[in-house]
Amino acid sequence: MHPPRSSSRAALAVLLLLLPTLALAADRGAWAPGVAYAVGDIASYGGKGYDCRQSHTSLVGWEPPNVLALWLERTGNPPADTQAPTAPSGVGSPSKTYDSVSLTWSASTDNVGVTGYEVFVNNGASASATSTTTSATVTGLAANTTYTFTVKARDAAGNRSAASAAFSTTTPTRPAPDTQAPTAPGSLRSTGVTASSVSLAFNASSDNVGVTGYEIFVNGGTSAAATSTTLTATVTGLAANTTYTFTAKARDAADNRSAASNSVAVTTGNTAPSGSKVLVGYWHNFDNGSTNIRLRDVSSQFNVIQVAFAEPVTGAPSGTMGFTPYNATVAEFKADIATLKAQGRKVLISLGGANGTIHLDDAAARQAFVSSMQGLVNTYGFDGLDLDLEGSSLSLNGGDTDFRNPTTPRIQNLIAGTRQLLNDNGAGFVLTMAPETAYVQGGYAAYGGPWGAYLPVIYALRDRLTYLHVQHYNTGTVMGLDGRAYAQSTPDFHVAMAEMLLQGFPVGGNASAVFPALRPEQVVIGLPSSPQAAGGGYTTPANVQKALDYLMKGQSFGGTYVLRQAGGYPGFKGLMTWSINWDKFTNFEFSNSHRAYLDTYP
Repeated sequence: MHPPRSSSRAALAVLLLLLPTLALAADRGAWAPGVAYAVGDIASYGGKGYDCRQSHTSLVGWEPPNVLALWLERTGNPPADTQAPTAPSGVGSPSKTYDSVSLTWSASTDNVGVTGYEVFVNNGASASATSTTTSATVTGLAANTTYTFTVKARDAAGNRSAASAAFSTTTPTRPAPDTQAPTAPGSLRSTGVTASSVSLAFNASSDNVGVTGYEIFVNGGTSAAATSTTLTATVTGLAANTTYTFTAKARDAADNRSAASNSVAVTTGNTAPSGSKVLVGYWHNFDNGSTNIRLRDVSSQFNVIQVAFAEPVTGAPSGTMGFTPYNATVAEFKADIATLKAQGRKVLISLGGANGTIHLDDAAARQAFVSSMQGLVNTYGFDGLDLDLEGSSLSLNGGDTDFRNPTTPRIQNLIAGTRQLLNDNGAGFVLTMAPETAYVQGGYAAYGGPWGAYLPVIYALRDRLTYLHVQHYNTGTVMGLDGRAYAQSTPDFHVAMAEMLLQGFPVGGNASAVFPALRPEQVVIGLPSSPQAAGGGYTTPANVQKALDYLMKGQSFGGTYVLRQAGGYPGFKGLMTWSINWDKFTNFEFSNSHRAYLDTYP
């Protein structure tokens, strides 16, 4: 999670999109988003040349000067790419409507790489559609009209190919308007209840053209409380111990609505009492120029102290973990831990970090991991274990597609080894995790490689998981449940990322593979304590507390993101920070301001 020898972390080095094949190292011309770059590739940006340090697919925000983990500036400019791609071939139309034509074609080739295609209509000078694949749909056409289409390819340097051979087709006559509504959904029923939500199911409607979705209405309201394209829906943001009446309607593409289904009355459950809020902090077992602190002198504002880090002592594949205090003897460090525990605080050993790669590839490595970690727990008296794994420590193998049944040995052995440590140390042994957003919320958009790689671990150990504090920093933009991408450092980002864990989400866009919601008391937001503590994502205390007011009380700050549970999540547990040392460096701004704020909640 945190770079053990510098104030900011190269976390973006692991946010790589793993593709079946990557482009060979070459001069790639001008840098562009959406391009697969390989190690050794050369790209130009802002008049400078850069060497690719790690294979990845570029995204907006990952420009070479902004992501030094991916790019190294060259001393000279790369040679210009002046070779155009070959012309696309085989243009055809698999389908069309009265006002659109869908086109496909065979791929072009390029000396560096094709980055996209442009579709031209009737020899127009401007493209009517663009695509990064070998298909596109041209819309806004007239019915019963013949159009001629050509396609050109482009590369990252802006070179355009010659036009493809022309393809002509005629749009069909506009059909008569669809005025027939779908039939009403059948057998509306409740399938699950919480204190703030009701899950519903119903039987499919039929339509002369086709049903496109369903709407759920509450207590005879005129606006839908939930929508769905499947035969289930969940209405959230409800009051506890309250009876609600639900109906469902179907709709079609012409916006015709069916009559209402049967009504069903459901009573929500009671709200479980929530505990006090926590402040979790990481203590450096190294000197990186922030502040040297003896463990016993950690600010009293922190409830949980993560000692960072235990690391492999004989290489990543061995599984053997070690830890040696850097500013105290073993006896002094054990006494420091005992002092903190006597104050009612928890002291955990965090393993991994940016440089602590761990590969539990087989049973021998797993057993070495368990034995060595148990030895550290016994020696120092740690209260629990924190999993702060990055990079190749957690990455899904090809074909590992179900978070509920992982097949990657490295993940299977981590789960089994951690479970053994939990069992051996009893019910009071604390388990926390500190993944980056790509490894958790990133699994919403894609599941594979690092994307969503923590999900099987969280899912398998959720019954013993105390806190999940995802790092809301060094991450760029991430998509929320509303389909919008939110930028780090903003209240919207913190609320959107947290609610994904509190609501659950379909993994990889698969509605049949929903990662279940965590309990609010398991969810903590991870933040840098100061601008120096991370490469990006620092958020002022005022903006953090705006996000928390909305997240816990439903008190809006007027942002873009809208909570699925309008009343918020009173049981949400608190904040984590990297780090305790950087917090002291900035005169305890983080811990003092947020401890006082969190203490205003019951």
